Amino acid sequence: MAESTATVIGPDTVIKGELTFNSKAKLLGTVEGEIHAKGDFEVAEGATCKASIDASKVVIDGLVEGNVTASDRVELSAKAQLRGDLVAQKLVVSEGASFTGHCKIGTGATSNGTSAEVKPQAKGEPARATTGAKK
Repeated sequence: MAESTATVIGPDTVIKGELTFNSKAKLLGTVEGEIHAKGDFEVAEGATCKASIDASKVVIDGLVEGNVTASDRVELSAKAQLRGDLVAQKLVVSEGASFTGHCKIGTGATSNGTSAEVKPQAKGEPARATTGAKK
């Protein structure tokens, strides 16, 4: 099967509404609303996404203000800014990333899995998570 090409939303583009992608998509501009992607969705450095995102894999290098749900993983780069709740099986956070919200990570996260709240730390310290699991 041939690899499908990615949809690219250019840096001078502003879209408001609900977007659905059947494969990969990369945001260079601005989107407000809802995003549904069957494949990967990337918010590039300098891009602004004021939307809820539901995708297989989400890579954030820019600003996201909204809840993020990924059936596989979420990656926050060093320049990523996420303001919203996050649900994914896997989470990768680079040093320098900014995340404000609650997260549920793990194989049962999209159902009734254990939640973990990430507490902000001083610059240079790793983020620490406290789980909401009952002992």
